[in-house]
Amino acid sequence: MTAPPDASAQTPAENLPTGDGGGKSTFSRDAFGQVTVGRSKIVLFPGFLEMTRSLLVVLTIALFILTFIVQPFRIPSESMERTLLVGDFLLVNKTAFAPAGHWGWLIPYQPIERGDVVVFHFPPDPPEHVVKRVIGEPGDRIHLENGLAWVNGQPLPEGYVVFEPAYPDDFRDSFPTQLYTDPGVDPRWWMEMRREVRGGDLVVPPGEYFVMGDNRNFSRDSRYWGFVPKDHIVGRPFVIYFSLRERSATDVAELPDDRLGQKNDLWERIVDFARWDRFMRVVR
Repeated sequence: MTAPPDASAQTPAENLPTGDGGGKSTFSRDAFGQVTVGRSKIVLFPGFLEMTRSLLVVLTIALFILTFIVQPFRIPSESMERTLLVGDFLLVNKTAFAPAGHWGWLIPYQPIERGDVVVFHFPPDPPEHVVKRVIGEPGDRIHLENGLAWVNGQPLPEGYVVFEPAYPDDFRDSFPTQLYTDPGVDPRWWMEMRREVRGGDLVVPPGEYFVMGDNRNFSRDSRYWGFVPKDHIVGRPFVIYFSLRERSATDVAELPDDRLGQKNDLWERIVDFARWDRFMRVVR
């Protein structure tokens, strides 16, 4: 006699589309010709735990980057025009001036140099951040003539400096001066400054820096409140990632426009709300 076919034996499964968009059905035929229908499972949306896990990973990476690598800032004043304008949004490299240590081969650490634009904790109010340009390094001898910096007896090349119209000010333009002529000068700095002046030059002490704004007539900087300690310097701005079109306190008012309806044009207002030509501009 011929043995009956084994009921547990099955022919290979056939995968056929169902036509209803819900995946594929699996048809299995056993040795007796009976068909068993199974259905594969398709997950269209991740579960809550999976979404939470992914979100936590993204937040952790973002927090690490903002804490140790880069930090965004917005420019609120005109002291660094025309390099940085009111309404510019910056990304600051917080690792640029860090000690090289064991990671020097991987991260391009650099010393702070004359001419660098830096973000630092404001010495009179450390929680506040300020951005200026380094004019004097430790040991430099500095004085100003007509608002332009002389360092170690030589004029400093300052192609970035602008002089917007302002009233004459001997303290501002001929720094350091022995006359206390500006009420905006910090009294403690005035006493310290007089001790650091030698032969008409201000000598920068070890571990500190002398900084000024590029908009030389409208910048409250080291002339008014003193040196910046090295450990106060946060990093170097390296790119303007966005810029809102905002007016500066020193901007000249525009004359009224007689063209009818121009300022009410919706598309014009949408286009003009930002300075698109400054998008992703490198800070120098």
